This record gives sequence, C-alpha cells and structure tokens, in this order.
Amino acid sequence: MTIKIKKCDCEDLERLQEISIETFNDTFKDQNSPENINAYLERALNLKQLESELSNISTQFFFIYFNNEVSGYLKVNTDDAQTEEMGDESLEIERIYIRNKFQKQGLGKYLLNKAIEIAMERNKKKIWLGVWEKNENAITFYKKMGFIHTGAHSFYMGDEKQIDFIMIKSIN
Repeated sequence: MTIKIKKCDCEDLERLQEISIETFNDTFKDQNSPENINAYLERALNLKQLESELSNISTQFFFIYFNNEVSGYLKVNTDDAQTEEMGDESLEIERIYIRNKFQKQGLGKYLLNKAIEIAMERNKKKIWLGVWEKNENAITFYKKMGFIHTGAHSFYMGDEKQIDFIMIKSIN
C-alpha cells in the first residue's frame, strides 16, 4: 500500500474536474434534486472556474494517490480566497473528497494532516471548514479529528438554501 499526495497544477485541470464531479455526485446526489446538483456542478466545477482557482496563489489543490491511483483531493484556501472572512490567521479546508472505492482507508486523515502542515508552514492559528448539516459521516470524522462546531453559514445547492456547520480546529 502506497499513499502519495501531489499538489495539482494547470496540467491536472481536466482530471481535477472529473474527480470533483464524481465525488460530489457520489456524496450528494441521493439527497438533492438532479436540477440542483447540476446547477451547482455547472457553477462551481466548470473548467473555467477550476482553472481560475488553480491559478489563485491563495488556493491550493492536492491529489491523494492510493497505490498510484488518484483516490481523492483536497482544496485549501487562505487570505481572500476563503469563503468566509475568518482573518489572516486562518486556513480554510474547502473540500476533502475521497472516491467511493477508496473510502475507509484513512485517506481523509492524510489530507487533513496535509492541510494542518500547510497551515503550520504559513503560521496560521486555526483551520476551519463548512460541512453540510446532514453529512453525519463527515461531521463525526471532523469531531474525531478535533474540530469544534462553532457556527453555521448558508450554502446554495442550485436554488436551494442549505446550512453548513462551521467547524474550527486550533493548531499550535
């Protein structure tokens, strides 16, 4: 078993889009209308949007490989790329997604540790994320990893307003 994490660049754009769409669909399609899923995918995961995010110095994407196969990805934001104003001392984990066939292998923990490593390198004092209030598996995982539920914000899936819990972890 080999696990490797690699920073994405513009050459990874199409693969990033494929993995993003696959993992988002697998995670949320059963709890949302096809129209709202498609509206979100078209807005947030189109090639132009992903290319813009990849070229933003305050945003980073990383693929995780399990036995040399892309098994998921991480997206982190700092500074003005954060989706909420959390200040200069914060790093946002905007996305951690693991492909279905690689779930329960501990890969999410590897990606979370990568985010902590980045935050420490940049002298950040906390990591935060938004997680859908109905995503109980993810909420349980984040609590186990030391995140505390501190608030909420709105997330739009197409035209449906949903609630994401904001969870924060202090780092040293």
